[in-house]
Amino acid sequence: MTLLDLLILAAIPVAFWLLLIRPAKVRRDSQAALVASLAPGQRIMTTAGLFGTVVERTPDRVLVEVAPGVRVEMVPQAVGQIVDRGPAAADELPFAEEQPSAEEQPSADEQPFADEQPFEATPDSSEPEAGAGRTGDARSDEEAERG
Repeated sequence: MTLLDLLILAAIPVAFWLLLIRPAKVRRDSQAALVASLAPGQRIMTTAGLFGTVVERTPDRVLVEVAPGVRVEMVPQAVGQIVDRGPAAADELPFAEEQPSAEEQPSADEQPFADEQPFEATPDSSEPEAGAGRTGDARSDEEAERG
């Protein structure tokens, strides 16, 4: 074996550590620090993209209020990031300025597809009815003879 071969063999575990093990450890440590820093009043975003305010924190559960009066219990590891570190106002929702007010809501006449009738399934004449046209089944042949 040459020196170059030995260097390549030594570089493989180093590259493995740099590319896989170290980044996973950094992510794990940052998630643990995030979970440890959770406190009531903080605005958070879960890993699923749900925004809410931490109401209560226990070692194995976090109670999050996602809307006024709507609370969700979850594991602390489901918290993806802290959005606001200070206490959030109860009436403050993300993207609230983009939601139209009651006066701006379109009326039933302006709603798209308001004139269409609800969908009703109609039997297709090209398909046989249930049980019709079955052959080769002794039970269905007997039933056909009886009735």
